[in-house]
Amino acid sequence: MADTARELLYHAEAAAAAAREAAIAAQHYADQAALAVGTVAHQATGGAVDPTVFQLAIFVLAVFVGYYVVWSVTPALHTPLMAVTNAISSVIVVGALLAVGVEVAQGFGSGPLWARAFGFIALILASINIFGGFLVTQRMLGMYKKKV
Repeated sequence: MADTARELLYHAEAAAAAAREAAIAAQHYADQAALAVGTVAHQATGGAVDPTVFQLAIFVLAVFVGYYVVWSVTPALHTPLMAVTNAISSVIVVGALLAVGVEVAQGFGSGPLWARAFGFIALILASINIFGGFLVTQRMLGMYKKKV
């Protein structure tokens, strides 16, 4: 029993070290991308950066950071990560439902057609993400069950 606990502790420490290394690598990539985007924006606009370009740059950086962080996660940390992802997606579903047209109060559901269409797309994608997350989590947990 003590050997199993030591092994679990060793694996948890190894997973934490891998997560730290992934975070450091993601920060490094984000810093490089921010420097490149900032230099290009500064040269392209003559010193003035449009707020839309700035927000787009933040979005692109978030995509890169998310990609490198998620693909660097060890299997031991996958289930907690999926739980957090499902929680975030459930919040997105609530916002998407409001955007699509829940007419509970005056003003909800009466937005422009493009906003309602994007709300519908967000609702579909978040629902697929939640469902897929539960399937993957169930499969990951099945790996730890005893085989009879």
